[in-house]
Amino acid sequence: MYYVSTRDKQKKTYSFSEVLLCGLADDGGLFVPEVYPHISLEQLKRFKQLPYHELAFEIMKLFIGNSIPEQDLKTILTKTYSTSHFKSEDITPVTSVYKNIYLQDLSLGPSLAFKDLAMQFLGNVIEYELVKQNKSLTILGASSGDTVSAAEEAMKSKDRINVVMLTPKVGMSPFQKAQAGAILDKNIFNISIEGHFDICQDLVKEVNKDLAFKNQYSIGAVNSINWGRICAQIVYYIKGYTATVANIGEPLDVVVPSGNFGNILAGYIAKQMGVPLRNLVIATNENKVLDTLFKTGIYRQEDVETTSSPSMDISKASNFERLLFDCVNHDAGTCAKLMSQFEKNKEIDISHLIESLIQNQGFKSQSSNHQQRIDTIKRVYEAANLIIDPHTAAGIYVAESFESDIPILCMETAKPTKFESTVEEALGKVPERDNDFKDLESKEQRFYDVNANAESLKTFIKEHITL
Repeated sequence: MYYVSTRDKQKKTYSFSEVLLCGLADDGGLFVPEVYPHISLEQLKRFKQLPYHELAFEIMKLFIGNSIPEQDLKTILTKTYSTSHFKSEDITPVTSVYKNIYLQDLSLGPSLAFKDLAMQFLGNVIEYELVKQNKSLTILGASSGDTVSAAEEAMKSKDRINVVMLTPKVGMSPFQKAQAGAILDKNIFNISIEGHFDICQDLVKEVNKDLAFKNQYSIGAVNSINWGRICAQIVYYIKGYTATVANIGEPLDVVVPSGNFGNILAGYIAKQMGVPLRNLVIATNENKVLDTLFKTGIYRQEDVETTSSPSMDISKASNFERLLFDCVNHDAGTCAKLMSQFEKNKEIDISHLIESLIQNQGFKSQSSNHQQRIDTIKRVYEAANLIIDPHTAAGIYVAESFESDIPILCMETAKPTKFESTVEEALGKVPERDNDFKDLESKEQRFYDVNANAESLKTFIKEHITL
């Protein structure tokens, strides 16, 4: 298995180990497999019987190839997907909500968010690679919420890894902010930036463009531009499919709350591999970049509105480039040209490509507003005695709006504890916290203020990171 950059017309190939530590390609593109592997219905029937860590091995070995010996990969995955990190032996259990709507619980990990499923793997596999290659790594990332704590929980106290995470000063919930700030390990650096998430993300990309600096400080990434995260997320779509349908081979619709397009992209790849996913439904909030894209074919960067579902407060979706690369038949020149136009003009018209995605791949989209999410939280609690967070509520609201004749699997994104004020508005009470998170906001926290420009960020890294 080899990888190429979405913008490299020369089609230089890379191994899994190379793309894992690199994050963003030097040309600004994203790494994707040369081809997607295929799995048969007979394999899916066998996968249905496997515990999660064994299923992860069967799927990930297809993408990792010879980069990691199989026994080493098994050891990494057994360590990753265990009850010492996740609060269920199923890892991602599926439950019925009501009607034909099902929910896959993806937030049973240490940071209470779906991103733990990929981050815990990344922490272990990156550490493995760094030891093998005798290297160190500076992880530079941006988050509007859950990525920061998930990444830091996975990477804290790892000797060869430093983590520099940028977050907006306004927009995260108090719980999310405290969860990140309370991780005080010496290799963790939380940076607060004036402005919204996209400013943080743009700073990360700007630093990555300075190739000399990137190489000097061994800059890598663990947000959803890192292929290792997408690879790990594919697994739970396959687990969710086999756990939901009555018979392997029957179709399933999935609904995914989406901001940066990484989660739904993993579902799309699972479909390309042969999993019978019929519709891939994107749920957004008041920030309708993706909803507008799939309804009009216009990909337009817009001003960000701060909402009660902050992980979807984005003005552009970085992982869409990977889907775009598929849409132009892996023509890196065309993909690079379109992305250059988007970066320059903040808008491109790709309606002819979107029409094909809707007809051939089942992409659909719908947005929600704050009151609709509040009403959904209340409705789900009254009907199923289940408390959900506002992002998951966005997904279930959209699932209810589609009159599907088959099961619909909604991807849960985070535990409601992370968004207590919104839940309290809906239900008149806050969900009970686990003991590990009681009095979290009163714990010591550490954040660094850095000006919102690339030079200030590079200066911070020079002053604080020693490799």
